[in-house]
Amino acid sequence: MKLTTASSPHLRGDFKTSRIMLDVVLALLPALAVGIGVLGLRAGLVVLVCVVSAVAAEWLFSLLTKTRNTIIDGSAVVTGLLLAMTLPHTVPLWLCVLGSVFAIVFVKALCGGLGQNVFNPALAARALMMLVYPLGLTRYVGVDGVTAATPLHHMVMPALPEESLLDMLLGNCPGSIGEISAVALLVGGIYLVCRKVISARIPVAYLGTVAVLTLIFHKTDTPVQWMLYSLLSGGVMLGAIFMATDYATSPVTAVGQLVYGIGCGVLTVVFRYFGLFPEGVTYAILLMNALVWCIDRYTAPRRFGTKRGGAAK
Repeated sequence: MKLTTASSPHLRGDFKTSRIMLDVVLALLPALAVGIGVLGLRAGLVVLVCVVSAVAAEWLFSLLTKTRNTIIDGSAVVTGLLLAMTLPHTVPLWLCVLGSVFAIVFVKALCGGLGQNVFNPALAARALMMLVYPLGLTRYVGVDGVTAATPLHHMVMPALPEESLLDMLLGNCPGSIGEISAVALLVGGIYLVCRKVISARIPVAYLGTVAVLTLIFHKTDTPVQWMLYSLLSGGVMLGAIFMATDYATSPVTAVGQLVYGIGCGVLTVVFRYFGLFPEGVTYAILLMNALVWCIDRYTAPRRFGTKRGGAAK
Protein backbone atom coordinates (compact mmCIF):
# COMPACT_ATOMS: atom_id res chain seq x y z
CA MET A 1 0.00 0.00 0.00
CA LYS A 2 1.35 3.41 -0.97
CA LEU A 3 1.04 5.97 1.81
CA THR A 4 1.39 9.72 1.41
CA THR A 5 3.08 11.56 4.27
CA ALA A 6 2.15 15.23 4.69
CA SER A 7 1.93 17.86 7.38
CA SER A 8 -1.35 18.99 8.90
CA PRO A 9 -4.06 20.05 8.35
CA HIS A 10 -5.45 16.64 7.40
CA LEU A 11 -8.91 17.01 5.87
CA ARG A 12 -11.10 14.43 4.18
CA GLY A 13 -12.96 15.37 1.04
CA ASP A 14 -12.27 17.80 -1.74
CA PHE A 15 -10.44 20.27 0.50
CA LYS A 16 -7.02 21.32 -0.69
CA THR A 17 -4.63 23.78 0.92
CA SER A 18 -4.71 26.00 -2.16
CA ARG A 19 -8.51 26.09 -2.12
CA ILE A 20 -8.60 26.96 1.56
CA MET A 21 -6.09 29.77 1.06
CA LEU A 22 -8.09 31.10 -1.87
CA ASP A 23 -11.21 31.17 0.29
CA VAL A 24 -9.34 33.10 2.99
CA VAL A 25 -8.14 35.65 0.44
CA LEU A 26 -11.67 36.05 -0.91
CA ALA A 27 -13.00 36.49 2.63
CA LEU A 28 -10.46 39.24 3.29
CA LEU A 29 -11.32 41.20 0.14
CA PRO A 30 -14.26 43.17 1.61
CA ALA A 31 -12.17 44.45 4.53
CA LEU A 32 -9.25 45.12 2.19
CA ALA A 33 -11.47 47.08 -0.20
CA VAL A 34 -12.78 49.24 2.64
CA GLY A 35 -9.28 49.82 3.97
CA ILE A 36 -7.89 50.95 0.62
CA GLY A 37 -11.02 52.94 -0.19
CA VAL A 38 -10.92 54.86 3.10
CA LEU A 39 -7.18 55.17 3.67
CA GLY A 40 -6.00 55.55 0.08
CA LEU A 41 -3.56 53.93 -2.30
CA ARG A 42 -0.77 53.94 0.31
CA ALA A 43 -2.69 51.16 2.04
CA GLY A 44 -2.67 49.17 -1.20
CA LEU A 45 1.09 49.68 -1.48
CA VAL A 46 1.60 48.29 2.03
CA VAL A 47 -0.45 45.21 1.13
CA LEU A 48 1.49 44.71 -2.11
CA VAL A 49 4.88 44.98 -0.39
CA CYS A 50 3.89 42.54 2.37
CA VAL A 51 2.51 39.94 -0.05
CA VAL A 52 5.40 40.18 -2.54
CA SER A 53 7.97 40.02 0.28
CA ALA A 54 6.30 36.95 1.80
CA VAL A 55 6.14 35.09 -1.52
CA ALA A 56 9.73 36.05 -2.39
CA ALA A 57 10.96 34.91 1.03
CA GLU A 58 9.29 31.52 0.62
CA TRP A 59 10.68 31.07 -2.90
CA LEU A 60 14.23 32.06 -1.89
CA PHE A 61 14.15 29.82 1.18
CA SER A 62 13.11 26.80 -0.87
CA LEU A 63 15.77 27.65 -3.47
CA LEU A 64 18.59 28.00 -0.93
CA THR A 65 17.61 24.91 1.06
CA LYS A 66 16.85 22.88 -2.09
CA THR A 67 13.41 21.92 -0.82
CA ARG A 68 10.10 21.70 -2.66
CA ASN A 69 8.73 25.07 -3.72
CA THR A 70 5.40 25.58 -1.94
CA ILE A 71 4.40 28.97 -3.34
CA ILE A 72 1.56 27.36 -5.27
CA ASP A 73 -0.36 26.50 -2.08
CA GLY A 74 -1.01 30.21 -1.48
CA SER A 75 -0.08 30.20 2.21
CA ALA A 76 2.62 32.86 1.73
CA VAL A 77 0.09 35.15 0.05
CA VAL A 78 -2.31 34.74 2.98
CA THR A 79 0.46 35.40 5.51
CA GLY A 80 1.55 38.59 3.76
CA LEU A 81 -2.05 39.75 3.37
CA LEU A 82 -2.94 39.09 7.00
CA LEU A 83 0.18 40.90 8.18
CA ALA A 84 -0.67 43.93 6.04
CA MET A 85 -4.21 44.00 7.42
CA THR A 86 -2.83 44.50 10.94
CA LEU A 87 -0.67 47.50 9.97
CA PRO A 88 -1.42 51.22 9.60
CA HIS A 89 -1.12 52.50 6.05
CA THR A 90 1.68 54.85 7.13
CA VAL A 91 4.03 52.04 8.22
CA PRO A 92 7.53 52.24 6.66
CA LEU A 93 7.85 49.84 3.73
CA TRP A 94 11.18 48.45 4.93
CA LEU A 95 9.40 47.36 8.11
CA CYS A 96 6.82 45.51 5.99
CA VAL A 97 9.62 43.59 4.25
CA LEU A 98 11.24 42.74 7.59
CA GLY A 99 7.98 41.47 9.04
CA SER A 100 7.09 39.36 6.00
CA VAL A 101 10.52 37.72 5.81
CA PHE A 102 10.47 36.97 9.54
CA ALA A 103 6.99 35.45 9.30
CA ILE A 104 7.87 33.14 6.42
CA VAL A 105 11.45 32.15 7.21
CA PHE A 106 11.65 32.09 11.00
CA VAL A 107 8.09 31.44 12.15
CA LYS A 108 6.99 29.03 9.42
CA ALA A 109 9.82 27.56 7.32
CA LEU A 110 12.36 26.92 10.07
CA CYS A 111 9.66 25.24 12.17
CA GLY A 112 9.09 22.67 9.44
CA GLY A 113 6.81 24.47 7.03
CA LEU A 114 3.08 24.86 6.65
CA GLY A 115 1.12 23.14 9.41
CA GLN A 116 4.08 22.75 11.79
CA ASN A 117 4.48 26.32 13.04
CA VAL A 118 3.61 26.89 16.69
CA PHE A 119 2.70 30.57 16.38
CA ASN A 120 0.59 32.44 13.86
CA PRO A 121 3.20 33.83 11.42
CA ALA A 122 1.47 37.16 10.74
CA LEU A 123 0.95 37.93 14.43
CA ALA A 124 4.46 36.84 15.38
CA ALA A 125 5.81 39.18 12.69
CA ARG A 126 3.66 42.03 13.97
CA ALA A 127 4.99 41.44 17.48
CA LEU A 128 8.56 41.66 16.16
CA MET A 129 7.77 44.84 14.23
CA MET A 130 6.30 46.40 17.37
CA LEU A 131 9.50 45.55 19.21
CA VAL A 132 11.80 46.88 16.47
CA TYR A 133 9.97 50.09 15.60
CA PRO A 134 6.87 50.72 17.76
CA LEU A 135 6.35 54.23 16.40
CA GLY A 136 5.75 52.83 12.93
CA LEU A 137 2.85 50.70 14.20
CA THR A 138 1.24 53.19 16.58
CA ARG A 139 1.01 56.27 14.36
CA TYR A 140 -2.36 56.47 12.64
CA VAL A 141 -3.67 59.00 10.15
CA GLY A 142 -7.38 59.71 9.74
CA VAL A 143 -9.36 60.01 6.54
CA ASP A 144 -8.51 63.73 6.38
CA GLY A 145 -4.77 63.00 6.29
CA VAL A 146 -4.16 64.33 9.81
CA THR A 147 -2.59 62.23 12.56
CA ALA A 148 -5.41 61.03 14.79
CA ALA A 149 -6.01 58.86 17.83
CA THR A 150 -7.73 55.55 17.17
CA PRO A 151 -10.92 54.62 19.04
CA LEU A 152 -8.86 52.34 21.29
CA HIS A 153 -6.63 55.24 22.32
CA HIS A 154 -9.70 57.15 23.48
CA MET A 155 -10.84 54.14 25.48
CA VAL A 156 -7.57 54.05 27.42
CA MET A 157 -8.41 57.41 29.05
CA PRO A 158 -11.08 55.91 29.64
CA ALA A 159 -13.66 57.53 27.37
CA LEU A 160 -15.92 56.53 24.54
CA PRO A 161 -14.48 57.20 21.07
CA GLU A 162 -15.48 60.27 19.08
CA GLU A 163 -16.65 58.07 16.19
CA SER A 164 -20.19 56.72 16.20
CA LEU A 165 -20.93 53.01 16.27
CA LEU A 166 -22.06 53.29 12.65
CA ASP A 167 -18.66 54.76 11.72
CA MET A 168 -16.98 51.83 13.45
CA LEU A 169 -19.16 49.35 11.57
CA LEU A 170 -18.54 50.88 8.17
CA GLY A 171 -14.87 51.84 8.59
CA ASN A 172 -15.04 55.63 8.81
CA CYS A 173 -12.34 55.84 11.47
CA PRO A 174 -8.54 55.71 11.85
CA GLY A 175 -6.95 52.34 12.36
CA SER A 176 -5.09 49.50 10.69
CA ILE A 177 -5.82 48.66 7.06
CA GLY A 178 -7.95 45.58 7.64
CA GLU A 179 -9.44 46.39 11.03
CA ILE A 180 -11.53 49.51 10.50
CA SER A 181 -14.73 47.95 9.11
CA ALA A 182 -16.44 45.42 11.37
CA VAL A 183 -19.15 44.74 8.80
CA ALA A 184 -16.62 43.80 6.12
CA LEU A 185 -14.86 41.43 8.53
CA LEU A 186 -18.14 39.81 9.56
CA VAL A 187 -19.07 39.29 5.91
CA GLY A 188 -15.74 37.53 5.39
CA GLY A 189 -16.24 35.42 8.50
CA ILE A 190 -19.72 34.32 7.43
CA TYR A 191 -18.31 33.34 4.04
CA LEU A 192 -15.63 31.16 5.67
CA VAL A 193 -18.17 29.46 7.94
CA CYS A 194 -20.53 28.81 5.02
CA ARG A 195 -17.65 27.37 3.01
CA LYS A 196 -16.75 25.21 6.04
CA VAL A 197 -13.23 26.58 6.04
CA ILE A 198 -13.54 27.52 9.72
CA SER A 199 -15.87 26.62 12.57
CA ALA A 200 -17.80 29.36 14.35
CA ARG A 201 -16.71 28.02 17.77
CA ILE A 202 -13.51 30.04 18.17
CA PRO A 203 -14.83 33.41 16.89
CA VAL A 204 -18.04 33.11 18.91
CA ALA A 205 -16.20 32.08 22.09
CA TYR A 206 -13.61 34.83 21.59
CA LEU A 207 -16.02 37.66 20.83
CA GLY A 208 -18.56 36.45 23.40
CA THR A 209 -15.92 36.46 26.14
CA VAL A 210 -14.78 39.98 25.24
CA ALA A 211 -18.43 41.13 25.20
CA VAL A 212 -19.25 39.64 28.61
CA LEU A 213 -16.10 40.88 30.36
CA THR A 214 -16.27 44.41 28.98
CA LEU A 215 -19.96 44.60 29.84
CA ILE A 216 -19.30 43.55 33.44
CA PHE A 217 -16.09 45.54 33.90
CA HIS A 218 -17.10 48.64 31.97
CA LYS A 219 -15.22 51.90 32.46
CA THR A 220 -17.96 54.40 31.62
CA ASP A 221 -21.55 55.03 32.69
CA THR A 222 -22.85 53.33 29.54
CA PRO A 223 -21.85 49.65 29.83
CA VAL A 224 -23.57 48.49 26.64
CA GLN A 225 -21.89 51.18 24.53
CA TRP A 226 -18.54 50.39 26.17
CA MET A 227 -18.98 46.73 25.29
CA LEU A 228 -19.94 47.48 21.68
CA TYR A 229 -17.00 49.84 21.18
CA SER A 230 -14.68 47.23 22.71
CA LEU A 231 -15.83 44.70 20.12
CA LEU A 232 -15.65 47.07 17.17
CA SER A 233 -12.35 48.77 18.07
CA GLY A 234 -8.90 47.54 17.16
CA GLY A 235 -8.14 44.10 15.85
CA VAL A 236 -10.46 41.90 17.90
CA MET A 237 -12.75 41.15 14.94
CA LEU A 238 -9.86 40.44 12.59
CA GLY A 239 -8.10 38.38 15.25
CA ALA A 240 -11.14 36.32 16.23
CA ILE A 241 -12.20 35.49 12.68
CA PHE A 242 -8.95 35.21 10.72
CA MET A 243 -6.03 34.84 13.15
CA ALA A 244 -7.28 32.68 16.02
CA THR A 245 -8.83 30.18 13.59
CA ASP A 246 -5.54 29.30 11.88
CA TYR A 247 -5.49 25.50 11.52
CA ALA A 248 -1.89 24.96 12.57
CA THR A 249 -2.02 27.11 15.71
CA SER A 250 -5.51 26.37 17.08
CA PRO A 251 -6.97 23.28 18.80
CA VAL A 252 -8.57 20.48 16.82
CA THR A 253 -11.11 19.34 19.41
CA ALA A 254 -14.50 21.06 19.75
CA VAL A 255 -14.14 21.61 23.50
CA GLY A 256 -10.56 22.75 23.00
CA GLN A 257 -11.65 25.36 20.48
CA LEU A 258 -14.12 26.81 22.98
CA VAL A 259 -11.47 26.87 25.73
CA TYR A 260 -9.00 28.46 23.32
CA GLY A 261 -11.47 31.13 22.20
CA ILE A 262 -12.40 31.98 25.79
CA GLY A 263 -8.71 32.21 26.72
CA CYS A 264 -8.03 34.57 23.82
CA GLY A 265 -10.94 36.76 24.91
CA VAL A 266 -9.87 36.88 28.56
CA LEU A 267 -6.27 37.75 27.70
CA THR A 268 -7.35 40.40 25.19
CA VAL A 269 -9.37 42.23 27.84
CA VAL A 270 -6.59 41.87 30.44
CA PHE A 271 -3.97 43.29 28.06
CA ARG A 272 -6.26 46.12 26.98
CA TYR A 273 -7.04 47.09 30.57
CA PHE A 274 -3.61 46.64 32.12
CA GLY A 275 -1.09 46.49 29.26
CA LEU A 276 1.33 49.11 28.01
CA PHE A 277 -0.38 49.40 24.61
CA PRO A 278 -4.15 49.79 24.06
CA GLU A 279 -4.38 46.73 21.80
CA GLY A 280 -4.02 43.22 23.21
CA VAL A 281 -5.13 40.88 20.43
CA THR A 282 -1.67 40.04 19.09
CA TYR A 283 -0.20 38.90 22.38
CA ALA A 284 -3.40 37.21 23.55
CA ILE A 285 -3.52 34.93 20.51
CA LEU A 286 0.22 34.25 20.54
CA LEU A 287 0.09 33.18 24.20
CA MET A 288 -2.85 30.89 23.51
CA ASN A 289 -0.97 29.49 20.49
CA ALA A 290 1.69 28.32 22.93
CA LEU A 291 -0.95 26.45 24.98
CA VAL A 292 -2.66 24.65 22.09
CA TRP A 293 -0.74 21.40 22.63
CA CYS A 294 -1.89 21.34 26.26
CA ILE A 295 -5.50 22.19 25.38
CA ASP A 296 -5.64 19.44 22.75
CA ARG A 297 -4.14 16.91 25.13
CA TYR A 298 -6.63 17.47 27.93
CA THR A 299 -9.74 17.97 25.80
CA ALA A 300 -9.27 14.99 23.50
CA PRO A 301 -12.09 12.42 23.76
CA ARG A 302 -11.20 9.47 25.96
CA ARG A 303 -10.78 6.23 24.04
CA PHE A 304 -12.76 3.25 25.25
CA GLY A 305 -10.80 1.22 27.79
CA THR A 306 -8.24 3.94 28.57
CA LYS A 307 -7.69 6.68 31.07
CA ARG A 308 -7.40 10.22 29.76
CA GLY A 309 -3.91 10.51 28.32
CA GLY A 310 -3.19 6.86 29.17
CA ALA A 311 -2.62 3.66 27.20
CA ALA A 312 -5.19 0.97 26.50
CA LYS A 313 -5.55 -1.75 29.14
